[in-house]
Amino acid sequence: MEKRDYNIFELMAIVAAREIEDRAIIYIGTGIPMLAASLAQHMHAPNIVPVFEAGGIAPQMPTLPLSVGCSRTTYRAIRTCDMPEIFEMAQLGIAHYAFLGGAQIDKYGNLNSTVKGQYEAPKVRWPGSGGANAFGSLCWRTMIIMNHEKRRFVEKVDFITTPGFIDGPGARERAGLPPGTGPYRVFTDKALLDFEEKTKRMRLIGLLPGVNLEEVIQNTGFELLIKEDLKNIPPPTEEELRVLREKVDPHRIILSRGDKED
Repeated sequence: MEKRDYNIFELMAIVAAREIEDRAIIYIGTGIPMLAASLAQHMHAPNIVPVFEAGGIAPQMPTLPLSVGCSRTTYRAIRTCDMPEIFEMAQLGIAHYAFLGGAQIDKYGNLNSTVKGQYEAPKVRWPGSGGANAFGSLCWRTMIIMNHEKRRFVEKVDFITTPGFIDGPGARERAGLPPGTGPYRVFTDKALLDFEEKTKRMRLIGLLPGVNLEEVIQNTGFELLIKEDLKNIPPPTEEELRVLREKVDPHRIILSRGDKED
């Protein structure tokens, strides 16, 4: 990857923020999803409705919340409520997006944040679902953000914490999930991906600055579909970086972790 004046977390947050349109109702997880949503709110989407698992609905985010239960998730919010009501709102179909991370993902967008290996005797036990299963099951579109590595992009996840398209077309509906829902975008440190409408398989649609196609293929543990008009994602602008660094995360609570990734 070419030398740049921004780190990987900054790049991923900026690319993701560009995909968030104004007035979207978006269920947000901890970490880079918070960076992206806050940046979008500052830059071009002042009327987004962030929703947090612990109960904050439509807060302003002048600076970054530390977690989904941080007091900043209720700053000037239109209201606060309990977790069951947050999940009920998703079940009612009012949430445009869920914005999640994970430890593993497969070609159908299934996410694993529970275990590596067998569930009964795992090699690693991760934090688990939290609200991710409900949000990925019930929100209309799920946006996913994670590092692009072969050990993470696997042929089949070890455990489905959050269902994607499960095993192909029609599988979500057969499982009783709302028709028309499912994974929408995947943001990584190398690429922008979506899911092909007919097969429901992950598809490469854009390359991040300094990344070539072969690098993405080598770091993916399954065969990727590739869009014919593959685009090159523009690098961050000076204004995007300024707002991200000076307003969204001035203390580099999350952004500093990206320095370690480079």
